[in-house]
Amino acid sequence: MAVLYLSEDDVRRLLTMEMAIDAVETGLKKVALDEAMNVPRARCQTDHAMLHIMSAAGKTLGVLGYKAYVTTRKGTQFHVHLFNGRTGEHLAWMRADYLGQVRTGAASAVATKYLARAAASTAGVFGSGKQARTQLLGLTKVRKLKRATVYSPNEERRRKFAQEMCKECGIEVVPASRPEDAAQNQDVVCTATTSREPVLNGEWLSDGSHLNVVGSNFLGKAEIDLQTIRRAKRIVVDNKDQCRIEAGDLLPAVEEGLLDWANVQELGQIITGRYPGREAKQEITLFKSVGLAIEDVATAAKVYEAANAKGIGKTLDV
Repeated sequence: MAVLYLSEDDVRRLLTMEMAIDAVETGLKKVALDEAMNVPRARCQTDHAMLHIMSAAGKTLGVLGYKAYVTTRKGTQFHVHLFNGRTGEHLAWMRADYLGQVRTGAASAVATKYLARAAASTAGVFGSGKQARTQLLGLTKVRKLKRATVYSPNEERRRKFAQEMCKECGIEVVPASRPEDAAQNQDVVCTATTSREPVLNGEWLSDGSHLNVVGSNFLGKAEIDLQTIRRAKRIVVDNKDQCRIEAGDLLPAVEEGLLDWANVQELGQIITGRYPGREAKQEITLFKSVGLAIEDVATAAKVYEAANAKGIGKTLDV
């Protein structure tokens, strides 16, 4: 059987943020319409490594697949396998580190499209790593940003981030020495850190801001404090079932009785029009993302299509 193999370099050549935004929005919409199925992440581990597996199928996307990755002290290896939804043929095996970074930024971009104020022009970013980069890049595709402020504890990293993202995004990006500067007077705020403790204080937020909270997918990790939940008028997630077992940012509020899952909406339901997007200029909206397999599979399908069109990749006989 011939399977197309795509390396990290291949995926970087093929995948654009615009492609990922379209794929993620479509995938979330399909799930909301019961035209796709998303299976929450499952994990198992030894003393030295942890295996994470997540899968999804899109009836009308024509594909199904899974992402598997292993984390160790030395790093993480990401893989996506894609199959034909009708015949079951193994279509592609692609490395998926960059794919995951872009689809996470794309999910926040879709949430920002529906929940941020239309005139949003400023953004604050907590974090200066790979995920923070695609967060900011995604925002620039759905809003006309003029200025972004980045905070991370490491002065050299945030300075480098600001310099590089200024060129990549074509907007002013400035490093901040105080975390509150990345939240105060910002139209959109993104948290994309590895912190186990809150980095965002809800008191810093301005009325009318929109938040994308993406750094944690473990119950024991939270980037935001309880005051952030108290101030958020609307809380939206990528998937309720998965967030119940992974959203450490929301768990303390649920345990304190500040948040009821019945009042949490899924982004796909807003995309389909079942629920409205932003309703008031001054309300604070919050999108909590844990990362879904349907986002990976829908994005991988776009990459596979582009690879075939451009003749990129290596055919393996397996």
